[in-house]
Amino acid sequence: MKQFAVQKAVRGIDLKRLRNKLNMTQADFAVLVNVSKKTIERWESCDKEIIGPITTLLSLMENDTDLAVGLEIPEKAFPLRMIYMFRNQVCTVIDIDDRNRKIKIYNYRKDYIYRAFGKEEHPTYEQYEDFLESRCFSRNLDKMKLMLKELSIPFYDPMLIVQRTEGRMAEDEFWLKIERGAYD
Repeated sequence: MKQFAVQKAVRGIDLKRLRNKLNMTQADFAVLVNVSKKTIERWESCDKEIIGPITTLLSLMENDTDLAVGLEIPEKAFPLRMIYMFRNQVCTVIDIDDRNRKIKIYNYRKDYIYRAFGKEEHPTYEQYEDFLESRCFSRNLDKMKLMLKELSIPFYDPMLIVQRTEGRMAEDEFWLKIERGAYD
C-alpha cells in the first residue's frame, strides 16, 4: 500500500495558523475548503484532533500557500463575465467588454483540454467570438430556423443562443455560466 507525506490529523490551532497565513476570514476559508463557517469556528475553538480530507488539503496548502491564491476568482474586470465550466468545475473565467472589444481570461485548470482557449493565454476578441460560436449549433444547420424558433430567437446570434442554452452541447459536458452587472 502506498504511503503519503500528509498529516493524519490536525488541530484547530493549525487550521487557524494557516488561515491567518493566507490572510483569510473564517467565512473565506470555509468557502475555500467547502465547509460551513460554523464548521471552521467549531474546529478552531476546540482542541480535538480533526481528521478527514481537510488534513490532506491543509498539508497541500502548508507546502504551497500560492495554491489558495491561484484558485481565487478575481473581481470582474469588465461588465460581462462568462464562466466556462466542466460539469461543476470552474475551468476558465472570461471577462468581456463588448463595447471596446476586449477580453480578459483566468484559467483554473492546467490541462489545456479543459480551458476555453486551450493553450492561448491572451486570446483576442475575435478568438472569443469564435469560441462563443463553437458553443452553439452551426449556422449552416439544415433546421437552423426551427432551432431558433424553438429558442424564441429571431436570428442567428451566438450570444443569444448561449444565453438560452448555457452553451451546452450534446457531445460534451462543458457549459457557460453568464454573469452580467456592475464591476469595479
